[in-house]
Amino acid sequence: MEEDLRRLKEIGKEIILLDHIKAILTWDQETYMPPNSIEERSEQISFLEGLFHEKIINPEIGDLLSKLGVTQDNPEGRFDLEPIDRAYLREFYRDHTRNIKLPERLVVELAKESSVAQSVWVKARQNRDFKMFVPHLNKLVMLNREKAERLGYMDHPYDALLDEFEPWMKTERVTEVFSGLQKGLKEIIEKIKEVPQVDDGFLLRDFPVERQKEFGTMVLKEMGFDFDRGRLDVSAHPFTTTLGSDDVRLTSRYNKNFFKTGIFGIIHEGGHGLYELGFLKKIKGNILAMTASLGIHESQSRIWENMIGRSHAFWQYYYPKLKDFFPESLGDISLNDFYRGINKVEPSHIRVEADEVTYSLHIILRFTLETEIISGNLAVKDLPDAWNSKSEELLGIIPGDDSEGVLQDIHWSMGAIGYFPTYALGNLYGAQFYSALKGAQPELEKMLACGDFSGVLNWLRENIHCHGRIYKAEELVKRVTGEELNPDYFIKYLKEKYSEVYGLSGF
Repeated sequence: MEEDLRRLKEIGKEIILLDHIKAILTWDQETYMPPNSIEERSEQISFLEGLFHEKIINPEIGDLLSKLGVTQDNPEGRFDLEPIDRAYLREFYRDHTRNIKLPERLVVELAKESSVAQSVWVKARQNRDFKMFVPHLNKLVMLNREKAERLGYMDHPYDALLDEFEPWMKTERVTEVFSGLQKGLKEIIEKIKEVPQVDDGFLLRDFPVERQKEFGTMVLKEMGFDFDRGRLDVSAHPFTTTLGSDDVRLTSRYNKNFFKTGIFGIIHEGGHGLYELGFLKKIKGNILAMTASLGIHESQSRIWENMIGRSHAFWQYYYPKLKDFFPESLGDISLNDFYRGINKVEPSHIRVEADEVTYSLHIILRFTLETEIISGNLAVKDLPDAWNSKSEELLGIIPGDDSEGVLQDIHWSMGAIGYFPTYALGNLYGAQFYSALKGAQPELEKMLACGDFSGVLNWLRENIHCHGRIYKAEELVKRVTGEELNPDYFIKYLKEKYSEVYGLSGF
């Protein structure tokens, strides 16, 4: 038994190494790669995907899992194994059985088309022209439909794609949760419309990019991000990726005339990065050293970006420092006005710059369109009109062009259909975790106001980060909070916070 487990972990290590090598190429493509290098880069990435797929469907894996007592009805294997090893078998079995259903031709084709499509997406977005992107998105949708059919599903083809990013979650459950969430968000938005709007015009003043980078890097270090194990760069779309267990790369983007873009992008990605650097040493470098789900991953960035990074206590500490960085732009702005300004609620076009209240409506829009595309009820060429119509329905605004509408996100060019719901689920998980964190640390606000983030990071490390995939998402939530996913925590958090920001009553 010990020899079989040792051999399985040896194969698993090789799979992780291939995944990290591929991540180096994709990170470079989004940061430093010369634009004319895309053709060979797409071949390099698709070649590695083929090797990865070949490795993970190796029949030896199936034999080893079988020897260790793993079956469909008992995916954790022998009962006399350590709990952490049983979790390892469960996740290896899941990855192996999912991938064995996919032919190498499909995996390689998806990887190659995604690499090319990302390059085309950048140009289409710059030119505000969705038609440039249509042939590539058509192909990616077709490939994703085939992927869903091969993976199999019970109720909706989208289930198979969603399961890749939010394991064991179903389209029907997301639809149910989002329906209630939409209702709660609309109630808050209507209340805010009844009172005078917050002034955030000062955020549109001149904030030199280099000073933004310097300030953001300082905040990131003080959050606990280890620059000996990671770095921060610039990309068209902010992201975090892991190139090794001690090599986590973050990116952000900046707008010299909109301060929130850079700093909150950095804090957000910092939350992701801290998670990636926080796994238990005993699982470093194996398949358990990953997130339980992307919704759980997103909860970590949302806690840091919004619940901490947009809190009054956080800026009690950082606002005097920020004014020293930008005295001309913020010299006449008080802490309270700044706090209200960065928490202004107003429907806007760009998802990554949306406020906490309207953000999830952006996700509901994308989730609705994705399910329609995959089911075949919506053609790719009709996406701009469908997007604009849904944006007007949910947010009350219509994009001025494709770049601030259907082309604003990188995900479809990555072939990552099924990813978007995890962002809103992350808000829900995050609020539930944050409630537990506050209950465990009554002095949290005082600590944040002193720039002391050790309590937050230690609690997240001990309760969430260290476990990786040892627990399923629903198990982790129940373990940490004592109950299953409950969207009421997020709505309660928003009502309390924005009643303060806007002076609301009647909730």
